[in-house]
Formats: sequence, C-alpha cells, structure tokens
Amino acid sequence: MENPADRKYTKKHEWVKMEGNTAIVGITDYAQRSLTDIVFVELPEVGKGVEQDRQMCVVESVKSVSDVFAPVSGEISEVNKELEQHPEKLNQEPFNTWIAKIKVKDAKELDSLMNAAQYTEYVKGLEH
Repeated sequence: MENPADRKYTKKHEWVKMEGNTAIVGITDYAQRSLTDIVFVELPEVGKGVEQDRQMCVVESVKSVSDVFAPVSGEISEVNKELEQHPEKLNQEPFNTWIAKIKVKDAKELDSLMNAAQYTEYVKGLEH
C-alpha cells in the first residue's frame, strides 16, 4: 500500500494530515501490518493535552499492546468513536481511518516529520 503524499509521517509509524490548524492522526499501513489483527483502541480523552512524541493512546492487537504517539503537540479536539465498536477498521483502511484530531499548538513541529517518500525509504530500511 502506498503512503499518501498529503501527509507527514513519524518514525513510530503514525501519519498526520493537516486541515487548517487541526492534525488528523492515524497509524500507517506498516504499523497495522506489524500489529496484525487490531482488537481494541483505547481512545484519548477529548480536551487532553498531548506532546509531540509522547503517548497519545493505546492500540491492542491479538499479538501485542502498542502505544500510539502524538505526532504534534496540542489538544485532542475529537476522537473517532467508531473505533470503539470497529477497531479492525485500522487494519482494513489504515489511511482512511483516523484515531484522533489534535488542535495543533505549534505548526513548526510538522517540519520534523517525514514526507511520504522519506517514510517509504525509512520503512524499506526496517524491512531488510
């Protein structure tokens, strides 16, 4: 699956798509393949402050429990409640399924993230 060019990526395999000053956050195809079957998503609390590279929420799969890290600092403005009933959507459509939206505190933080081509190269390095 190709990494969409309209997003930025973290080394911990989150994607972020900006809409105004809101960051829409999800996990990459590489992340969902590594986790295997996702069975539960512990969503962050709306209004909670998050810091870049710090734990934002938790995703559980049949194989493991993994932290999802905030790609940018800010405040959780919305969560994808559908994931409470259908966590498998993260496996089925990782780039069309978001976890949370963050009201971004400092847009300059986005400069430290990878573009799609850089992330694709980064993942290739991990697979060898």
